[in-house]
Amino acid sequence: MDWVSWHSAYADPSSSLSRRLEAVREQIRLCLSAAPSGSLRAVSMCAGDGRDLLGVLASHPRAADVSARLVELDPTLAARARAAAASLPAEVSVVEGDAAFTSAYAGAVPADLALFCGVFGNISPTDIATTIAAVPEFVAPGGVVIWTRHREAPDLVPQILEWFADVGCESLYVSPKDAGFGVGAHRFVGTPRPLVAGRRLFTFER
Repeated sequence: MDWVSWHSAYADPSSSLSRRLEAVREQIRLCLSAAPSGSLRAVSMCAGDGRDLLGVLASHPRAADVSARLVELDPTLAARARAAAASLPAEVSVVEGDAAFTSAYAGAVPADLALFCGVFGNISPTDIATTIAAVPEFVAPGGVVIWTRHREAPDLVPQILEWFADVGCESLYVSPKDAGFGVGAHRFVGTPRPLVAGRRLFTFER
């Protein structure tokens, strides 16, 4: 998959990808606005050029409180994310590496905001379940995880909601099925666990 070319769909504001982006950004804004005062940690898995989180931090009043780690394997997209982050008041590091490995997040979790966007539509159901099962290692109590997944057959979103509930997450938002995309946000209210470094959570299937 040429992920740089894949991002070109964002140029069309009416595309399902652009509309999904706005839904994700709205959930990020809500999370940052509702967070307690003080410093905030954020991590982004398979971050691409970071336009979801960085696009919000460009204008959000809590931006200076945020320290974020973006993990992206593609060097062109990682470079774009670094360039976009350079002018922001937030402290942003971009790791050019495989987001599937837990070691990429060492020192950055537990986070107040975790983005699992652009992941679940490209991995197997077993790997989706494995990744969600790791939420207690990624998200601090009261923190929020935001994810995306298409609604094409087989529609796994109902099962994804159950998997999040199983690890101690309460649903904050799920996009309507007829939206043309799937976006969800959950608050972690379960029991956290230390990050187990060196594990692979998923493998992209395309």
